[in-house]
Amino acid sequence: MTGSQVIRRLIPALMALTLWGCGQKAPAPAEKADPALWVVKDHDTTIYLFGTVHVLKPGINWFQGGLKQAFDKADTLVLELVMPPDAEMQAIVAELGTAAGGPPLTEQLPAAEAGKMRAALPKLGMAADSLDRAEPWLAATLLSVLPLKQLGYDDKQGAELTLTNAAKAAGKKLEGLETARQQLGYFDALPLPAQRKLLVETIDDLPEAGSKIDQAVIAWRKGDADGLARLVNADMASAPEVTEALLVRRNRNWADWISQRMGQPGTVFVAVGAGHLAGDQSVQAELAKRGLKVERVRY
Repeated sequence: MTGSQVIRRLIPALMALTLWGCGQKAPAPAEKADPALWVVKDHDTTIYLFGTVHVLKPGINWFQGGLKQAFDKADTLVLELVMPPDAEMQAIVAELGTAAGGPPLTEQLPAAEAGKMRAALPKLGMAADSLDRAEPWLAATLLSVLPLKQLGYDDKQGAELTLTNAAKAAGKKLEGLETARQQLGYFDALPLPAQRKLLVETIDDLPEAGSKIDQAVIAWRKGDADGLARLVNADMASAPEVTEALLVRRNRNWADWISQRMGQPGTVFVAVGAGHLAGDQSVQAELAKRGLKVERVRY
């Protein structure tokens, strides 16, 4: 597989930038799920907050009931980002995620992890040297998502695409909290030691990729925000720099956006990765610091 093919294959994977998208056992057809939903409102503005899973298997009936009713009331859908055209995304990934010079990626890793990565790539449908020119963060992102695809999970079943299609069909306004360049830039700005640590941990976790994230999806389906928070905190505990860059800082930025948006009338449905709406550094916690009351929607 050539470098450009790797980039093309990575585009949907980049929708699952951090966590929460897989399991080991396929759900039964039309299995009901009740993921968590929150709301912030005043006399003329209502903003719903929904935590998404970026890739799912078919057969999980989550877009229904009170959640669907809240979505239907909204005039605007706000996602982490609105994906740009493929050609634009390829160019951004190539610019930020590949290295023109320097040692190949495997030479930047401990020998054991370099060997594991070269052994894993053919099993994931890629040449053993296909990531040699990738930045460590890009390799970590790809390696965190491709095993999930082999377990039958697909971004086409994910919450973002479902919501986007429904918003377009209903004529709702569609906005992004970030651009693709901004989002990938958070990874690219990580110091190289932090990127390499992220990649090493991703490689070492490959055998458990399905089972670990399965726990998160089960919590998401049950609307178990506390359980999801425990999983997020445990997963991020060993990588404070990554947590700060990819989770905490973005949560602050998004809370600022929501706080400012409360000054305009209307109803908005904000959908971001479920990990951002869990734990003591969540978007909700940041909104509370700004004097905004966030309530769980019971449905």
